[in-house]
Amino acid sequence: MVKLPKIIRDEWEKKIKAPIVTTVDSMGQANSIYASCVSIFDEKKILIANNYFDKTLSNIKTGCKGNILFLTEEGNSYQLKGTFTHMTEGEMFDDMKSWNPEKLPGVGVAVLEVESIYSGNKEIKID
Repeated sequence: MVKLPKIIRDEWEKKIKAPIVTTVDSMGQANSIYASCVSIFDEKKILIANNYFDKTLSNIKTGCKGNILFLTEEGNSYQLKGTFTHMTEGEMFDDMKSWNPEKLPGVGVAVLEVESIYSGNKEIKID
C-alpha cells in the first residue's frame, strides 16, 4: 500500500493558493486547472471537489493518469502523480461534502490515487 510520507503531509499544510490539477485526454492532450477545494483523504488518496469540472471530468472518465502540483510558503514544489477516478456517492464523496463550501455545488469528487511523488526532479520515496 502506498503511503504519503510525513514530509508531504507536513508540506501540504503549508501549501499556498490553489494546487494545479492536471489530467490527460484520450489523445494525450493535457488539461490543467486550479483547484481550491482539495484535501488529503487518507494515506494514499487526495480528493478534489468537482464544483465546475468539464474537460477534467471528461478526462477522468477515460481512466486517466494525472497529477497535483502544489507550492509551499517556502517555495518548495511537490508533484503527486497517479490515477484519477470520480465518485458521486460514498465515503469519499461524503468527506468532500463536509469541507467543500456550501455555496459551491460539489456534484462529485475526483480521487487521485497517489503512485509517485516528486519535488523538482527528485523522487520522494513512498512506502
